[in-house]
Amino acid sequence: MEDCIFCKIIKGQIPSYKIYEDDKVFAFLDINPLSEGHTLVLPKEHYVNVLDVPEDVYAHMGRVVKRIAEKIQQEYKPEGILINQNNGRRAGQEIDHIHVHIKPIYKDTETFQEASYRKKFEDEKMKRIQKELTLD
Repeated sequence: MEDCIFCKIIKGQIPSYKIYEDDKVFAFLDINPLSEGHTLVLPKEHYVNVLDVPEDVYAHMGRVVKRIAEKIQQEYKPEGILINQNNGRRAGQEIDHIHVHIKPIYKDTETFQEASYRKKFEDEKMKRIQKELTLD
């Protein structure tokens, strides 16, 4: 996509701190990191979100995410690693080019804990949702 900042980074039109590249994906350090080592992994082809990206490309991204997370753990020994992929503005997606965040979590890293915002559904509602979402 012509005006996509991530497409421009992949093409080398905008500088980045690249840490990995192959024929399908590109990974670079987030320019506004949550913590040291915060990395983005994205496909070289432009896809908006998880609903748009081909399954094989998304699976390949996952393998690269795992390799980079292992490298971060080896090099920096964080207390945890947060891996997330947001879809749509309401879910926190700011750039319309699918990407996975790898965020090392250290003692001083500010994180959002969603536990206090979770809901409790009655059994009947859970069964309805289960029926609606069960894959064939």
